[in-house]
Amino acid sequence: MENIVGKLSEWFAFYGLKVVAAVLILMVGRWAAGTVKKVVNKIMTKRNLDPIIKSFVGHLVYIALIAFVILAALGQLGIQTTSFIAVIGAAGLAIGLALQGSLANFAAGFLMILFRPFKAGDFIEGAGVAGTVEEIQVFNTLLKTPDNKRIIVPNAKLTGDNIINYSSKETRRVDFVFGVGYDDDLQNVKRVLSELVGADQRILTDPAPTIGVMELADSSVNLAVRVWVNASDYWNVFFDMMEKVKIRFDSEGISIPYPQQDVHIHNGAAGVGTEAYTKAI
Repeated sequence: MENIVGKLSEWFAFYGLKVVAAVLILMVGRWAAGTVKKVVNKIMTKRNLDPIIKSFVGHLVYIALIAFVILAALGQLGIQTTSFIAVIGAAGLAIGLALQGSLANFAAGFLMILFRPFKAGDFIEGAGVAGTVEEIQVFNTLLKTPDNKRIIVPNAKLTGDNIINYSSKETRRVDFVFGVGYDDDLQNVKRVLSELVGADQRILTDPAPTIGVMELADSSVNLAVRVWVNASDYWNVFFDMMEKVKIRFDSEGISIPYPQQDVHIHNGAAGVGTEAYTKAI
């Protein structure tokens, strides 16, 4: 019994210290990796690098350092890291095949950093979602919706689809379609729309606004109004103009048609007219 206790004591004395050392390496290494990541981010911030590049490189450096720390901890436990790395390399192909999606996301993230189809703060639409870009991580891109929800989009999904960047240009065109009645004075309608467009200081004069008849529809004459604004003013101009047109049309007596149906009753034999009217109602 004493012999067993002695061997256990020797085992704990020998391996216990190694385990403690390995745990310390993991803890200190994790702290050091986080510190290095912060330092790298500060350096890139001083050099005014794009926040997306800063985020991507920071995550990449952190992951690489954590991998090194884990190997160091395994070495402290007496595990031959060279053979361990060889085993990882041998299993790499199988793991790579199993994680094709993750590798594709990593490659897609690298390509987005390289070609920069958008930057942090841009409002984009892609992979069936839309939002403001917060950051590109190693495998995912983070978007924030206008109602403050976070969308996590795999990088490969984003690059594998069309990307619409609403913030890449300084100006945008706002398109309106207003329908008026066939009995309304068309020239008066165009005059009213021109006055409303000219009174809004946010609407640019170059390119010049366009006002014209777009369609002779079934129950209305549709006029297209196309104006250019700064990208940041797009929605404010859109909402304000819609409200101002409705108020001004009402004051000018300009009608805005809406779907309706006229029922005509034809009197024939006795009682037929009444029956038809009842069905129409």
